[in-house]
Amino acid sequence: MLTFHGAAHQFCDRFARRDFLRIGGLAFGGLTLPGLLRAEHASGSLATGKSIINIYLPGGPTHLDLFDLKPKAPREFRGELSPIATNVPGLDICELMPRLARIGNQFSVVRSITGLRNEHAPFQSDSGWSELSLKNLGGRPGIGSVMSRLWGPSQTTEHGTAPTFVDLTGWTRSGFTGQINAGYRPDAQGRQNLSLNQNVSLERLDDRRALLEGLDRMQRSVDNSGMLSAIDSYTERAVGIVTSGQLAKALDIRQEDPRVVDRFAAKNNLGNDRFLLASRLIQAGVRCVSFSWGGWDTHGNNFVQMRRLVPALDQGMSALINDLEAHGALDNTIIMMSGEFGRTPRVNKTAGRDHWPRASFFFLAGGGLRHGQAIGATSKNGEEPIERPVHLQHVFHTVYQQLGIDPNTVVLNDPNGRPQYLLENRQVISELL
Repeated sequence: MLTFHGAAHQFCDRFARRDFLRIGGLAFGGLTLPGLLRAEHASGSLATGKSIINIYLPGGPTHLDLFDLKPKAPREFRGELSPIATNVPGLDICELMPRLARIGNQFSVVRSITGLRNEHAPFQSDSGWSELSLKNLGGRPGIGSVMSRLWGPSQTTEHGTAPTFVDLTGWTRSGFTGQINAGYRPDAQGRQNLSLNQNVSLERLDDRRALLEGLDRMQRSVDNSGMLSAIDSYTERAVGIVTSGQLAKALDIRQEDPRVVDRFAAKNNLGNDRFLLASRLIQAGVRCVSFSWGGWDTHGNNFVQMRRLVPALDQGMSALINDLEAHGALDNTIIMMSGEFGRTPRVNKTAGRDHWPRASFFFLAGGGLRHGQAIGATSKNGEEPIERPVHLQHVFHTVYQQLGIDPNTVVLNDPNGRPQYLLENRQVISELL
């Protein structure tokens, strides 16, 4: 067995994670990938072919200074920033986002999100659930892990084989579905895992596979289920992740046109390479790419932080939308962006805004949804939704439906064998469809 280990990781969920790939046993997370691929569910046949990029803004970004500005409110509420018009009437956004303003027809903003808890954790943006839900069983799985559980942990594409789910920054969780469905984390060591050890040639790998196939054939005569006849196919797909080189190539932005890198500001703004990587991974066949961006816990100096963060976010997000459109991938890629909660309408004594779960926003682009609109509205000072309240889980229901996963019927069994629906509040956002 040839094992290539990655580094242990720890993020705000406090769970350590280690990525590794075994060549020979062909395993992710210590379980054989051929075995995982055989566990694909029939619901995969309903898939629409769409993919997801899920962007988490940690710390809780202020809704009042990004997508729900209140220019007519008293100064202690409206703050220091002003709205600008987009190319869609009625869809005004922060003055620090002129690039997004020029493509307002390509995205939608839900301004009336409800159902949030005051939790400084990524779980709501990952799954639509509180971090407390089923915590004793490992918690609820994030959307990427649900896709992996339902469709299998890898996808065969025209370019080779790619993981279903890639987590660029380690913020997601697999919940009660287990590490078997956790996202692949391509940190520095993780990227090395995509290459064969220099002492292992493709010929030697083929010898190992031939041995496995020989052992399999010895058992086929007693296999009445027909399962063993598929092993070779699963093994080929598992090996393909490494030998095709497509995932490793997608993760190497040095191969990208420097002019494209500049459009993303991927060299100048820390974290903006993630927008570019997400686009490349989607085009390489990955079905869900997740990453976190920035730090938005602005209890003090909120407007200083906004002026530092928002222009870079504007450049990265607008470049992502334009890049996917240029490659013909935008209609098949749902872009999600959210944080833990909104922030207090009244500016505090240190020019900051504090936690405010009573109102927040959700940004959506691509995916064949109906865009160029602001859905819902909050009160005059942004305290709470007063028009078209939208529960956070309604966003996830709409996204799942676009993927071809029906939250009204699909259930996952928890470790105790009990079926669990993907969501509790199951309703689509009709304005987006």
